[in-house]
Amino acid sequence: METISRKSFLQQCLRAGALVSLSPAVVNAWYTRSTDDEFYQKIVLANNQDVAKLLKSLAPEITEVRRRSGYELANLVAAFCEPTSAYYQKEELVPYMTKIISFLVKAQHADGTLDFGNLASPPDTAFILEPLCAAGTILKTNNTASLNEVKALLKEFIFKAGEALRLGGVHTPNHRWVVSAALAKINSLFPNPAYVKRINEWLSEGVYCDKDGNYLERSMNYSAVIDRSLITIGRLLKMPSLFEPVRKNLRLVYYHSEPNGELVTVDSRRQDQYAPINILYFYHDFYYLAIQDNNPEFAAITKYIETLNGFDSRVLNDLLVYFLEDPLYKKPLPTPKAPSVNFEKFFPETNLVRIRRSDITTTIFGGTDFPIIIASGRSNSPNFFAYRKGEAILKYMRFSTDFFSTGYFHSQGITKSGNAYVLHQKIEAPYYQPLPAKFKRPDGNYKHAQSTDGRFWNKMDFEHRPQSNINTLETIIRVEEKNGSNELTFSSKGTDGVHVVIEFCFKEGGNLTGLKKLDTLSDSYTLESGQGEYSFGNNAIKFGPGIFKHAKLTGLEGELYSSHFGSLRTEGMHVFFTGITPFEHKITIG
Repeated sequence: METISRKSFLQQCLRAGALVSLSPAVVNAWYTRSTDDEFYQKIVLANNQDVAKLLKSLAPEITEVRRRSGYELANLVAAFCEPTSAYYQKEELVPYMTKIISFLVKAQHADGTLDFGNLASPPDTAFILEPLCAAGTILKTNNTASLNEVKALLKEFIFKAGEALRLGGVHTPNHRWVVSAALAKINSLFPNPAYVKRINEWLSEGVYCDKDGNYLERSMNYSAVIDRSLITIGRLLKMPSLFEPVRKNLRLVYYHSEPNGELVTVDSRRQDQYAPINILYFYHDFYYLAIQDNNPEFAAITKYIETLNGFDSRVLNDLLVYFLEDPLYKKPLPTPKAPSVNFEKFFPETNLVRIRRSDITTTIFGGTDFPIIIASGRSNSPNFFAYRKGEAILKYMRFSTDFFSTGYFHSQGITKSGNAYVLHQKIEAPYYQPLPAKFKRPDGNYKHAQSTDGRFWNKMDFEHRPQSNINTLETIIRVEEKNGSNELTFSSKGTDGVHVVIEFCFKEGGNLTGLKKLDTLSDSYTLESGQGEYSFGNNAIKFGPGIFKHAKLTGLEGELYSSHFGSLRTEGMHVFFTGITPFEHKITIG
């Protein structure tokens, strides 16, 4: 990664609002951060606070299996075994430990699986085993007599679950590595060649990571799962080669990170393509490899994550378990060296561009999975552009037409021309002639098939019909960074008279000036000419010139989504520019 000074990185993060409530100790930590007593005391205190809440929440009967149950038991065990904890060897914790593990043993099927997430699910059972095995590891060296029942029940549960994972199947790519990581943890507690054999069977399929650093699902949500799993397998089975795809993925994660820690997920093939997650989920992975590889940039990112909103409640409260399970966590981080916050990266595998200039970021997306299919495992987001300037956030831009109800523009890739990135889509919509005689059926019962343009299905045997009256629409969007702003040039032509809509969606809660509010749609505005401005906090985004040639603003999803009664409209402040083909318009955003 290209580097700048640590001080500059810190200052830029501060301007971006990424670092909150910074004390001098935290600022200095960029230069001297180690796993020192002060930070460890903070981890222990967070565990104490979590345990105090658990003692109240666990008072009623446990009625359902939750993934969190594993961490609840592990946090109680960590508190009991940590000498500096306020709950060190406090017998009051033991009944709660017993309560959790007793419930899980009762909920376990004869084959070792649990019902949560999915029914009788090996992979979901594997997820809960990560913290349960950590608890088992911490308890290995604790000989307190009162813990004997907890240890015996934990062993019973883990043994049965181990058989479920050794023999059971999976649904998705990441499940293979989750199951393998759980088996590696079980094997470290109760060595069994059969566990290792099963892990090697899964690994023999290959861990795919493309040259950009994407795993098969291209999902930040599941990348965090895979990274954690591969580190676990590599650590416990002495397979350091498994760390390499994690390194590649973590570099990708950094480039996909916004100044406030949110991650770009528009290119995902899973549910997070419409629900961004936070870099907080990768904390353990950056932390582990920063120490393992003596990587100063990963150390800086680790420290950056510690400053983000949500770190205390979503990461810190479970950290004591990891520090007690694996001694590596107690080693000092290398001296941080800040990664660049001034870069332009083109990821050709997903047709994604990320541009960052301190607290200003641009995302351009020109890739998707064709044909467009609405299903998990498919990338189908129509968001082709996003822009952030500090707290002012343009969540996305979309382009839609009423051309034969084809709906949103989905670029057929992305190319770079000079300093500009070019998005392109060409659609052909034919009419169909009578079937040739050799394909005609007297009963009229023809093959149920998709139309050749992919818009709909019917029993018309489309592939054998001659076509005529073919209509074409070709759309080109050029995006070029100029003088700190982005210039977007739109061209849509072919069939005349097609209604065109450019949709902006700004983060809700901001202020729009210079625009006209629409009565027909909630939180919707137009800009007929001139410049508009969106502001949030101390930051503002200017955009324009506006154009508004028609008010046809419904049905933007097209037939593909609307036939499933779906809508892609999200929360936010929506601004619409409209035109009619042949359409040419240039917009500056900055």
